[in-house]
Amino acid sequence: MYQPALTGSGVFTPQQTITNDELVVAFNAYADLWNEENAGAIASGACEAMAQSSSDFIVSASGIEQRFVMDKEGVLDPKRMFPRLAARTDDAPGIMAEMGLDAARQALAQAGRSGEEIDCVICAASNHERAYPAIAIEIQKLLGAGGFAFDMNVACSSATFGIQAAADMVRSGSVRRALVICPEICSAHLEWRDRDCHFIFGDVATAVVVERAEDAQGAHFLVKGTRCATEFSNNIRNNNGFLRRTRDQMEDRRDMQFMQNGRKVFKEVLPMVSAHIAGHMDEAGWSAADLKRLWLHQANKTMNDFIGKKVLGRVPEPGEQPNILQDYANTSSAGSIIAFAKHSDDMAPGDRGVICSFGARYSVGSVLVERA
Repeated sequence: MYQPALTGSGVFTPQQTITNDELVVAFNAYADLWNEENAGAIASGACEAMAQSSSDFIVSASGIEQRFVMDKEGVLDPKRMFPRLAARTDDAPGIMAEMGLDAARQALAQAGRSGEEIDCVICAASNHERAYPAIAIEIQKLLGAGGFAFDMNVACSSATFGIQAAADMVRSGSVRRALVICPEICSAHLEWRDRDCHFIFGDVATAVVVERAEDAQGAHFLVKGTRCATEFSNNIRNNNGFLRRTRDQMEDRRDMQFMQNGRKVFKEVLPMVSAHIAGHMDEAGWSAADLKRLWLHQANKTMNDFIGKKVLGRVPEPGEQPNILQDYANTSSAGSIIAFAKHSDDMAPGDRGVICSFGARYSVGSVLVERA
């Protein structure tokens, strides 16, 4: 048995951003158009007028101030409200593979490794660009990696589930070194026309290298334990599937894009996640006093503040539970890894932390790490 370690991380960030103010202008213009087109039904009481959004509403509801996106123009077009992601030829890299490759190269550079040294590539994301061939296998080829690769989907928990799979393979000796890559084009499955959720998501890609601790080339984190759990729920759902389908190709049903019952999610997920982390720490013999940091899934600031307080038994001190929501918005599976990548360099040998992601289905995954 071998000790697995996280030896490198990387974050690909798109060049385009949408601020809350920009998003509100576009949404309100769309709402005006919708209200005008449905004026008769609104006047007769058959339906209600679409309410306007505001930057204050978005910050209050989520803590989000902006988001990075792969295509800004399509999202901000009031007559479209959906990104324009051009289909690529079969001999060109897929958009998710291209994003993931950038993050992977950053993670490899930090770990002091090359693509040829990777034995396994896992592409873990909430939505995949296509059913097959696997995005992971495409990235494997672009990296020049050996071994094998596969895609997996556990919605917002995909990263931690992927790390568990990679850590288990490293621990058993079936692979020496693995990459877990999370390319998330959340803008493509968000319903930008729904006031209750039009601000939630952003695009990004992350990657982590998982390898034997004995092989680590520099500073790294020992994976001291992993734990995953799932419980079926319809309170977060997306029936559309793969990103290649556009509004022009499908029936305009509300359930074909991201939708959630926010109040039920808040009420049901928070106790589940808090108990999951506490149980995992208890199994490992860790106490709240042992924790230096919590890198949580970046869904909502209020949710993270609640979980942090529940796990630590007090209000987290500044820096103990870093949020990146204000800059990146919710990036699904990538959120906890962005927080880890950007807020872990200051950890000293022996410092401990928990990477935790949670989301649709419901799912929750936690990774206990210790700075070596």
